[in-house]
Amino acid sequence: MTLLITVFAAVISTIVWYRKAPNDDMCIGTLCLIYWGASLMWMVDAVFEYTESKTEFFMPAASDMLNDAFLGFSVAAFGLVIWLIILFVKDPRNVIKETLFRG
Repeated sequence: MTLLITVFAAVISTIVWYRKAPNDDMCIGTLCLIYWGASLMWMVDAVFEYTESKTEFFMPAASDMLNDAFLGFSVAAFGLVIWLIILFVKDPRNVIKETLFRG
């Protein structure tokens, strides 16, 4: 479930990035890299878990799926938080600078 959620987040952010590709002033490319990195991490985790548990990997308990979904949404939210911090630090449209120094 974690892999599925992060792959969906990566695909959606990639589509948004591709539509805005010539001028990526909102650092959406960074968000794509965060989600694709998380997707790669969960893919490696799934491969190793499959090599250990074989067919049991495809029959998770409902509580395990709920925990994995919660973890997946937490990872997606944490990726957004990191992206927002990067966006606020770079301040590509000078919104924060103008707000702070408005006098």
